[in-house]
Amino acid sequence: MTYSSSSDPGADPRAATSMFIPALLLALAVVAWFAFQTVQLWREQQQLELMKTSLVPQEQAAAKLRASLDEVATATAKLSASGNPNARVIVEQLRNRGITIQPPAAKP
Repeated sequence: MTYSSSSDPGADPRAATSMFIPALLLALAVVAWFAFQTVQLWREQQQLELMKTSLVPQEQAAAKLRASLDEVATATAKLSASGNPNARVIVEQLRNRGITIQPPAAKP
């Protein structure tokens, strides 16, 4: 006669399983999730680098535009300093809007 550790007398003795299979499945799921996240982050990083390189020409164009606007503002400030009334109005309007014009640097 065999004795079962279960309270059910008709229970199959092979039904008692170890925790190895569930732990293995859990570990595989975690590893798969980390692998998936790693691949996704790598792809996003590649896309960000591609977008960054595609913005370089626009950044260069903006720097050129900024330099030319600074030249115009400096020339307007020079005219204002020399007594041109229209240039004074422009400089005063820019100052009222919070735009400051750097005085022209002395050339050595």
